[in-house]
Amino acid sequence: MIKAVNRISIKKGRAHEVAERFSKAKSIHTFKGFILMEVLIKEGTKEEDVIEVCTTWESHDSFKTWRESRATQKTHASTEQESKPEDNPIIGAELSTYEVFVQHHPE
Repeated sequence: MIKAVNRISIKKGRAHEVAERFSKAKSIHTFKGFILMEVLIKEGTKEEDVIEVCTTWESHDSFKTWRESRATQKTHASTEQESKPEDNPIIGAELSTYEVFVQHHPE
């Protein structure tokens, strides 16, 4: 099992605006191997807001299949959205993946 964490840096005061984009279930929930999504808003930041979009997958292969599918979708949509709005709250993003080594669940 793996966890993919997308750390998104956001203009100060706009974290909830960006996090809200993830509040409705989208196609990721239908992919084979998808287990869980969490959206975390970091507390106590000073210069910028940070959210982390964490997804849990059965395997690297299932995550890779979803990413390739998403890249294809973005390629087709890019001609429609070539310019980013000047008021885009997102400063940057970094994706990391982790092997889930241990999980403890309630009894």
